[in-house]
Amino acid sequence: MIIFVIVSCLLLASVGVFFVPIRWKHVYVLMLAVVASVMSGFGAIEAIGGELPLAFDFLSSFGFLYPDLAIDKLSALFIIVVCIIWIAGLVYARGYLKPYMSTKTSVQISLHLFAYLWLGFSMLLVVIVQDFLSFLIVWELMTLSSFVLVVFDAEQRKVLKAGINYLVQMHVGLFFLITAFLIPMTQMSISSFGQLAIYFRTEPNLPLFILFFVGFGIKAGFVPLHSWLPRAHPAAPSHVSGVMSGVMIKMGIYGILRVLGFIQDDLMIIAIVIIGISLLSGLYGVMQAIAQTDIKKMLAFSSIENIGIIGLGIGLGVLGMAQNNPLLSFLGFSGALLHVVNHSLFKSLLFFSAGSVYRATHSRNINGLGGLIKKMPVTAVFFLIGSIAISALPPFNGFISEFLIYSGLFGNLAGASFYTSLVLIFSIIGLALIGGMALFCFTRVFGIVFLGEPRRTDLPLAVEADNVMNAPMWVISGLILAIGIGSPLLIQPIAGIVSQWIQIEPANAVLLNLSSNLQNVTILLGLFIAMVVFLLLWRKIHTSKHAESKGPTWGCGYTAAGPKLQYTGTSFASNFTGLANPILQMKEQTNPIPENTLFPNEAMFESQSSDVIQEKLIDTPVEKATDVLKKTARMQTGRIEHYILYAFAFMIILFVLAYFNLL
Repeated sequence: MIIFVIVSCLLLASVGVFFVPIRWKHVYVLMLAVVASVMSGFGAIEAIGGELPLAFDFLSSFGFLYPDLAIDKLSALFIIVVCIIWIAGLVYARGYLKPYMSTKTSVQISLHLFAYLWLGFSMLLVVIVQDFLSFLIVWELMTLSSFVLVVFDAEQRKVLKAGINYLVQMHVGLFFLITAFLIPMTQMSISSFGQLAIYFRTEPNLPLFILFFVGFGIKAGFVPLHSWLPRAHPAAPSHVSGVMSGVMIKMGIYGILRVLGFIQDDLMIIAIVIIGISLLSGLYGVMQAIAQTDIKKMLAFSSIENIGIIGLGIGLGVLGMAQNNPLLSFLGFSGALLHVVNHSLFKSLLFFSAGSVYRATHSRNINGLGGLIKKMPVTAVFFLIGSIAISALPPFNGFISEFLIYSGLFGNLAGASFYTSLVLIFSIIGLALIGGMALFCFTRVFGIVFLGEPRRTDLPLAVEADNVMNAPMWVISGLILAIGIGSPLLIQPIAGIVSQWIQIEPANAVLLNLSSNLQNVTILLGLFIAMVVFLLLWRKIHTSKHAESKGPTWGCGYTAAGPKLQYTGTSFASNFTGLANPILQMKEQTNPIPENTLFPNEAMFESQSSDVIQEKLIDTPVEKATDVLKKTARMQTGRIEHYILYAFAFMIILFVLAYFNLL
C-alpha cells in the first residue's frame, strides 16, 4: 500500500510540469526522475544481492487491475542502466534545450519534458511488470512518449514523417506481441511471464518464440526489422537519441531474454535463427554506418550493428542450452548482458557528443565538418572515448564484453560437433569483420569531423559545449573506463544474474579461471594506461622547455593547401563503398561541367547509400499497396445509390457463401 501511494504520487506529480514556471520546469522534472531512480535503484541493488526476486503487492486492496510486479536480477540490471542514462540525458538536455527556450512555447517545452519523464517511467515499469496486460499497457506508454519526443521539431516535415513512420512500425510490433500473448492466454489461461514455462512444456516452442522475437525485435532494431532507427534517431533531439539508442531499444532485448528464460524445446533451431539474424544485423549495420554522411544516422546504423553483437551473444547462450554446455551458455549470455550495459554507455556518450557538435555548428553533415578538436577539445575527447569503446579496443568497456563472446566462441571449438563448429567458425569470422569495420567507421568519423582543417568558413565560430552538457559525459566516460579496468569484479554479479534467470550454475573453477584471465587483461590494461600517461607527461615536460610554433599541416612542400584538398568522409570510404556497392547500392547525383566550357563553372557531386532491405521489404510493398488503395478509392463516388448497390452485392455474396456452407 505504501508503494502504491508513493508511485501514484510520483506519477501524478509529473502533470505538475505544465504548471511550473518555465525556468523551473527542468529542475522539477529532474527531481521527479531522481526520486524514481533512487526508489527503483535501491530495489535493483537489493534484488542483485538477494537470492529471490522482490515481489510487490500493488493495488491488491482495490480489487481491480492487479499488476504482477517483481524485480529479479535480470530486471535489476536493466533498471540500473535505465536510471543512469535517463538521468544523464535529462541533465544534458538542460543545456541542449537552451536555444529552444526562445523558439518554443511553454506548453511545447512542458510536453517534451513530460514525455521524457514518462519515457523513463515506462521503461522502468516494462522491466518490473510481469503480467501480460500491464506489460502491454506500459509498452504502449513507452512508444507514445518516445513518439512525442521524436517529433519535437514537428514543424519540419521530415521530422514529422520520421515520427509517424516510427509510430506505425512500433504498432506493427505491438500487433505481434498481442498475438503472442493471446495464444497462451486463450489456450491455457496463462497471464504472466512466469507461467510461460507451462505453455512451453507442452506446446511447440518455435512458433510462439518467433512471434515474440518479431515483436521485440522491431523495438530492438534487428535486421530486417530496423528501418525506423535511421529515420527516428536523426530526427529526435540528441538527448532523446542517446536515451532511445542507449536504453529504449534494449527493452526489446529484455523482452527476448525474458521469454528465452522459459524456452524448453527447439533450442537448436532458435539458436541458429538468432545467430543468423544477429550476424546479418551486425554486418549490415556497420556497412551502412561506414557509408553515411549524417553523423546521427551513422550512429543509428551503428546501434543496429551493436544489437547484432548482443544478439550473437544471446544466440551462443541458447546454443549452449541446446547442447547442455553451461560454459558456452554462461559466456554467451554474460557477454550479451555486459554489452547491453556497455553499449548503453558509449552510444549515449557518442550521441551526446554529436549533439554538442550539432549545437555548435548547426550541421550533422560529416563532409562539411573538420578541425573541431581545436574549438571543441573536450567534446573531441568524449567522442574519441566513445569511438575507442565502440571499436572494442582497450582500455574501455567495449573490449571486455566482446572478449567474453570471443572466449565462448574459441573456447568451445574443441570437441564440438561438425555443425556446431561451422556455426562457431562463421560467428568468429562475422564478429571479427564487424569489429574491423567498426574501427574503420569510427576512425573515419573522428578523423573527418575533429581533425584537419575546417571545411566551412563559419566553423571557426564553433565553441565548446557548456559545463551542464559536459557533466553527464564526464560521468559516462568514467563509467566506461571503470568497467574496462574493473571487469574481474563484474564476473560474480553477472554469474548471479545468469544463474537465477536461466538456471545455469557455472562451476566455481570456470568463474575462477575467467576471473583470472580478466585479471591478466586488467594488468595489461593498467600497464598500457601507465605507459600512455608516462609518455604524455614526458612530452609535456620536454615541450615546455621550448617555444611552440603552430602552422599548417606539412604538405610535402606544397604551401597552397586548402580545406578542399582534404579527404571527405565519402572519399575516405570510397574504396570500401565500391567493394560493397552490391549491398550499399550507392546513388550518385552530379551536374558535370560540359567539355566545351571555356571558363570555370560550378559543379555538384553527391552520393548516398540505399537501405536495400528497407526498399525491398517495406517501401516497395507499401507503394504497391498504396497504388491498389488509390484504385479502390474510385469506388467512393459520393452517390448514395452506388453505396446501396455495394451493400446489396455484399449481402448476395454472404447468402451464396452461407448456402454452400463456406462461412
